[in-house]
Amino acid sequence: MAKGNEKAEGEFKYLVRIGGTDIDGNKKIPVGLALIKGIGVRTGEVICRLAGVDPEKRIGYLSDEEVEKLDSIVSNFQEQKVPSWLFNRRKDYETGRDMHVIGSDLAIALREDLNRLRKIRSYRGIRHELGLPVRGQRTRTSFRRGITVGVSKKKK
Repeated sequence: MAKGNEKAEGEFKYLVRIGGTDIDGNKKIPVGLALIKGIGVRTGEVICRLAGVDPEKRIGYLSDEEVEKLDSIVSNFQEQKVPSWLFNRRKDYETGRDMHVIGSDLAIALREDLNRLRKIRSYRGIRHELGLPVRGQRTRTSFRRGITVGVSKKKK
């Protein structure tokens, strides 16, 4: 059942649960970890290096100990010895600490940030409220929805 460079070490698992997310066992470890919200492929490679696991290995062939090790590193990523620029929430607004949030915590943090921007009536908050582009894009031709779509000439 082993493909390529994998060894048939044990039972193949089609679904592996890491970080509160079910991951397909056929994916390589960094790509599978990228399915967790808040973790990308590069961060997945760093997690593999921290756990001492081969990144070319498929997730389904991992032993239970390796899965537990990956899960503990994913859930406690900010306690690992990695540079702070690798975190996805640097200098948190409330605590001022560098953090790495994953899963539903990331969605909650984003929603709280947007609500704070709306509450203080900042430019970005108002643009989010109105559903307009936030980062300075042009709006004359882009982001047109509803009645404004299309060109209409005035009748003479």
